[in-house]
Amino acid sequence: MAALSIEDIVKRIQDLPSLPVVVMELLSTMQEEDVDVHLLAGKITLDQSLTAKTLRLANSSFYGMQSKVTSIQQAIAVLGFHSIRTLVTACSVTGAIAPLPGSRFDFPGFWRHSVATAVAAKALAPRLRQNAETAFTAGLLHDLGTLVLATRFPAQYEEALAWRRAHDCGTAEAERAVFGLDHAVVGGALAAHWKFPAAIQGAVASHHELLEQDVASLPLAIHVADILAHALDLSGQEDELAPAMSARVWRTLALSDEAGLALLRETEHAFHEMSQILVG
Repeated sequence: MAALSIEDIVKRIQDLPSLPVVVMELLSTMQEEDVDVHLLAGKITLDQSLTAKTLRLANSSFYGMQSKVTSIQQAIAVLGFHSIRTLVTACSVTGAIAPLPGSRFDFPGFWRHSVATAVAAKALAPRLRQNAETAFTAGLLHDLGTLVLATRFPAQYEEALAWRRAHDCGTAEAERAVFGLDHAVVGGALAAHWKFPAAIQGAVASHHELLEQDVASLPLAIHVADILAHALDLSGQEDELAPAMSARVWRTLALSDEAGLALLRETEHAFHEMSQILVG
């Protein structure tokens, strides 16, 4: 097939469902100082399934609360608005793109890897002086371009998977060979369409191809979290390949063996419960 342009991708992205209005409002608050938290809490509560899932996450061991929260307002009071915004967004995004009838794409495996990357990114964030909630959201979104390619161009995506098997290479390399671009670029375009902040758009778009300036940055956090999630093999996919970590990235992280093992343990522990709630 002829290589896709970003314009071709954007046309298909515009056919995708929008995120719920309340989630779009929550995303707009990521760049605002003065937020009416009570008004937004009331709007979240109107969506019963979103509220129920968010409260399950808020009460999970991931947050280690002493007592159970039973309302969005209470959850915001205990965990803070930023954490609840992250959880509501996560619950919404994981259901935003549905499988096509007859699709062979492994949606549960895809989302398990995304959740693993999100929790690894959140654990890494303090070490790279990044906001933990932003890192979690960017980690969850980092491979969303894969869903666009797999559901909007299914035949070509099967070609990319066949290319990957034949050349024993990473998915991004196979996508570039077949489509002319990869899921990171497509994911960046989707994050822009859904109006995620520019920092998250950039981290999604460049998580495979780090730029020289991406030292101790959000793209670096997502790049490393993606590698860790693959290395832990939490997606349950048989052909999972862990990308190599460059010497430059390893030096930038400056993790001791003990800190590295603690990071892996923290990721694995947080993953299981969060994955069960978000993916099922």
